[in-house]
Amino acid sequence: MEKLLKVNNLHTSFYTHVGEVMAVRGITFDVEKGEAVGLVGESGCGKSVTMMSLLRILADTGKVKEGSALFEGRDLVKISNQEMLKIRGNEISMIFQDPMTSLNPVFTIGNQLMEPLLRHKRMTKHDARKKAVELLKLVGIPEAEKRLSQYPHEFSGGMRQRVMIAMALACDPKLLIADEPTTALDVTIQAQILDLMKELKNKISTSIILITHDLGVVADLCSRINVMYGGKIVEQGTKRDIFYNPSHAYTLGLLGSVPNPKTLIKERLKPIDGQPPDLLKPPEGCPFAPRCKYAMRICEIKMPPYFEISEGHRAACYLNHPYAPKVEGFKGRGRE
Repeated sequence: MEKLLKVNNLHTSFYTHVGEVMAVRGITFDVEKGEAVGLVGESGCGKSVTMMSLLRILADTGKVKEGSALFEGRDLVKISNQEMLKIRGNEISMIFQDPMTSLNPVFTIGNQLMEPLLRHKRMTKHDARKKAVELLKLVGIPEAEKRLSQYPHEFSGGMRQRVMIAMALACDPKLLIADEPTTALDVTIQAQILDLMKELKNKISTSIILITHDLGVVADLCSRINVMYGGKIVEQGTKRDIFYNPSHAYTLGLLGSVPNPKTLIKERLKPIDGQPPDLLKPPEGCPFAPRCKYAMRICEIKMPPYFEISEGHRAACYLNHPYAPKVEGFKGRGRE
C-alpha cells in the first residue's frame, strides 16, 4: 500500500523556566492510505505532542528539534506557514481530546462548521450551509437544519463530539487525527462514535491516527498499533502482534491491567507500579526500566535497540535478546 505519512526520527522539546522537557525523543512510524493506525500509551508519554508537532500547533515554548514528517512527499516540519495553513484543517484534520472545550461557546454550531468550508473550499455561504447540514446528518445528529443555529452549550457531550467529527471531516481530509475521541463519553456513546469512525473510514477512505490509552478502542478500529512510553515508541506491530505476541515489558504490563471478559476465572488486575520518567532528565537506558519487574542491569545503562520479532513487528526491549531470560507471554505464546 502507498504511504500517506512517513514520520522519521521526530524530536520535540519544550523550553521551560526549569529546563528542557524532551517530550518526543526520536519516533518513527508511517500511515498508509485508507489505514487506521493506533498510538497507545499512558498520559504524558508524548502522543498528543507528536500530533501537534505534525500540525505545527505547539505552544510557544515547544519546538521540533529534528526529524521529518513526509505527507505525500511534503515535509510538514519544513514547509512554510502559508503551505501549512492550506494543509491544516483541509488535508489533515484533528479531533481534539475534550469536546466540552474544543468548540467556541460564543459562535453557533453552523458558524463553526461553515468556517473551514468558506476558508478552504471557497464555497458561498449558501453552499457552505447546505454542506454543514449534510455533515450533521452524516454524523447522526437529528434535526440538522435547526441545530445549525444553536450554541455548543445546547448540545450533550456525545453530540458535541459528533460535531467535532463533522468539523474535522468538512473538507474531506486525507488524514484524520483522533485524539482520545471517546474519553469524556459514556460507554454507549463511545461505541456509537467508534462505529461512526469505522463507517466513515470505509465510506470515504480517510486514513486515521487514533490516539488513546484504551487498548479496547484500538483493537476495534486499528490494523496497526504503536506503543509509546517516555517519549519513545517502544513497540510496533499489527493488532495481532500486539495482543497475541507482546514483545515489550510495557506492552505486557498494559495488557495485564485490562480486564479480560472471556475468562471464567476471577482475577485481580495487575497495575503497573511506579511513575513515568521525568523528561526533564530522561534516563539513558530504557525509560520503563525503573517500573519493570524484568529489568536487567543493561536496561538502566543503555537504551535497547529495536529487535525484529517478525515482519512489521519490532520492540525496543532486551528481553528479545537471544541470551535474555525467558518471560511468560513473550515470543508468540499469547495471553490466555
